[in-house]
Amino acid sequence: MVRRILSLALGAVLGVSPLVQAAQCTAASGERRVPLLELYTSEGCDSCPPADRWLSGLPGRGFNPDRVVALAFHVDYWNYIGWVDPFAQKRYSERQRHAAARNQSRFVYTPQFMVNGRDYRRGTWRDDFGEKVAAVNREKPRADLRLTLDLSKDALGVSGSAMIADAAERAQAQTWLALYENNLASNVTAGENRGKRLAHDYVVRDIIGPLAVDTQGRVELDHRFKLDPRWKQKDLGVAAFVQNARSGDVLQALALGCAPR
Repeated sequence: MVRRILSLALGAVLGVSPLVQAAQCTAASGERRVPLLELYTSEGCDSCPPADRWLSGLPGRGFNPDRVVALAFHVDYWNYIGWVDPFAQKRYSERQRHAAARNQSRFVYTPQFMVNGRDYRRGTWRDDFGEKVAAVNREKPRADLRLTLDLSKDALGVSGSAMIADAAERAQAQTWLALYENNLASNVTAGENRGKRLAHDYVVRDIIGPLAVDTQGRVELDHRFKLDPRWKQKDLGVAAFVQNARSGDVLQALALGCAPR
């Protein structure tokens, strides 16, 4: 369930996730397991724009955060070929390389999709993504997540908790918080995509973790993301997910958006 708790001056509770200034937004994971979809991409890669568009189109195809949580990690290893991706960070390249090593892959590439820590490639003749998401959604969640967001002028505060009930899951469980932004675009003037205007959603601006689980299987979430003045507050959101450090499997994921008015 996702809800907004507005200031007393507004005196209303709305049934969707955006925030208002000086307001509080809350969400809790539900009775079904929600997978994490990761896209590793780059504005310096001429085969990436179709993957970016496919990711942006998820809500239009019914894949909202209650079914799948999406994040786009822009890697930096294509920056040398003429265009420096403004959304790329070295640590996102390192995250992809770590996942490749975990999955016993000898190389990384873009665009790459991962579903719950595993490489995912859509079929040449048939897109089976809906089937994969539905299969995960039919499973019981293996972690419980709760989030509260507090938006101010220059920061986004995150509080809440993650709970892993199964003692066997706790040893390898790690919790992550990712701050993302939608409705981004670049006019590319060099490199393989020269002359193109590229649009992006779910772009990870910052990520915090791994946060270790205590002996009771709980993680207390308490973090303030410092906001760059150039980031559009109405397009920001936070994703939380619990991941098995050894296998990469995601036990549960939850996303919550913000939209000050």
